[in-house]
Amino acid sequence: MSGVFFKGMAMGGGLIVAIGAQNAFLLRQALQRQYVVMCVLACIVCDLLLIALGAGSVGRLIANTPVLLEGVRIGGALFLIEYGRRAALSAWRGQAQLVDSGESVPPRRGPVLRAAIALSLLNPHAWLDTVVLLGAIGAQQPDQGQMSFSAGAMAASILWFSSLGLGSRWLAPLFAHPAAWRTLDALIALVMWAITASLFI
Repeated sequence: MSGVFFKGMAMGGGLIVAIGAQNAFLLRQALQRQYVVMCVLACIVCDLLLIALGAGSVGRLIANTPVLLEGVRIGGALFLIEYGRRAALSAWRGQAQLVDSGESVPPRRGPVLRAAIALSLLNPHAWLDTVVLLGAIGAQQPDQGQMSFSAGAMAASILWFSSLGLGSRWLAPLFAHPAAWRTLDALIALVMWAITASLFI
């Protein structure tokens, strides 16, 4: 099951690492050193909840419906191809950057925690990536491999958010350079296309 675990880790990591509102918020909080551990835990717990939801409900529903399973497999493959294409295009053009919206983050714990939860749970891309896509791909794993696949995706989530939040003081100078984002986007594209190929092999 180690292969399925690392497949889940690669899939989950490729989806989580992409630049988005949640990652930008967490990195900004870390750079400002405001409630960093709380924000990291909030992002992790929300992500694990969504992954578990996909593995426990949506994934099972799709697995028990062959027509739906095939549709999601093809739909997921098309989504991954497009996701990889956008990441590759961003790497080619060097468009990715950490954008600060200019909005001041309230210094109190409550508003910061609510913002972290909202960016984690109210993001439709998060639901598509974790509940639908990871749940569907996990459901296709043979010999009870869904649990290992989901565990791999959860491990990727824990590692990424912990590294991003707690290691941001070292990451910030690196990702201030456009070449770092281009390299990251290129790796994301390769991961997405490799997983797409695995769906049909």
